[in-house]
Amino acid sequence: MTTATFAKEKQTDQKTATMKALVFHGPGRIAVEQMPIPRAGYGEAVIRVTLTTICGTDVHILKGEYPVNPGLIIGHEAVGTIHELGPGISGYKVGERVLVGAITPCGQCASCLSGTWSQCGGVPLGGWKFGNTINGAQAEYLLVPYAQANMARIPDELRDEQVILLADIASTGFSAAESAQVQLGDSVAVIAQGPIGLCATVGAKAKGAGLIITSESNFMRKEMSYKMGADIVLDPKAVDVAAEIRRLTHGRGVDVAIEALGTQATFETALRALRPGGTLSSIGVYAGKLSIPVDAFAAGIGDYKIVTTLCPGGKERMRRLMDLVLQKRVDLTPLLTHTFSLNEIVDAYSLFSKQEDGVLKVAIHPQDLRSLKPGDDQC
Repeated sequence: MTTATFAKEKQTDQKTATMKALVFHGPGRIAVEQMPIPRAGYGEAVIRVTLTTICGTDVHILKGEYPVNPGLIIGHEAVGTIHELGPGISGYKVGERVLVGAITPCGQCASCLSGTWSQCGGVPLGGWKFGNTINGAQAEYLLVPYAQANMARIPDELRDEQVILLADIASTGFSAAESAQVQLGDSVAVIAQGPIGLCATVGAKAKGAGLIITSESNFMRKEMSYKMGADIVLDPKAVDVAAEIRRLTHGRGVDVAIEALGTQATFETALRALRPGGTLSSIGVYAGKLSIPVDAFAAGIGDYKIVTTLCPGGKERMRRLMDLVLQKRVDLTPLLTHTFSLNEIVDAYSLFSKQEDGVLKVAIHPQDLRSLKPGDDQC
């Protein structure tokens, strides 16, 4: 797209001043509606969203398991082009392609200055704003807070589909191995192979795990688990996963167990699969009460470590992850199994939440650009 064309389109957008967006109205109630196009204030930017997705957390919101205010636009994974820059932003140009992380740290609060970027704001989940406390990415336009710290330019060599999953599930999944400090040759178990679990498998492999054992009953996800780096995939419907992991590790247990679903059962499996002194890295989102069995926890004297991680964000994190893709260390495009326009997103939610038709992740095109071929200009 030429600069003149982009400027003309921007003028038209501002004249109409509305956009299509998916609006949450309460548990089980979402709809595509016309909403005002946001305007950038100081330190903010507006991007024209060219690709977004649906995340498991969005399904928790839809089910009423995580509370957000009615009237909010949900979604937190976004690739787009810069539509408007507010005062105080430098080094960016309108029309540039950018990736925005699901977590948008300000870089100045106590949490950020202490190195806990994902907890920006100092309250639980303070760093997660899109589709949580401010309007999110399942729309034609997205207002980005603290834009100077949170927009990462996309290399021209990379397509939207190659980087969109870096915004959340990849950053989250990779962080499981990082937070657990996986060492070269470690044995790692990843419990559940949904999209985040599959990314955790990729992360464990990238960190140098010597043996990766995963747990999954869905046939398509079992096959994808092998593709993403698993050495052994166990079916929880066929075997006692924790017992089988101990057998495979000669009674020792794994060095690191990653819980990637967020249920009591998978948490217990991960804990029971650990060796004494091992680390449980939890990236699942839990709904309801979570308890720790005394026997699995060795009555509190097993030297176990439990760590949790919220998706690391910020432009430097996004840049590093895009470098992994650019250098062909990581390819997550096989996880994008289905494509929908924004007008079809309610159907996409139904498919994704029911895990039908082998779905892993759905690509949502707010601008309905599905007819474009790879390499075509998507501005």
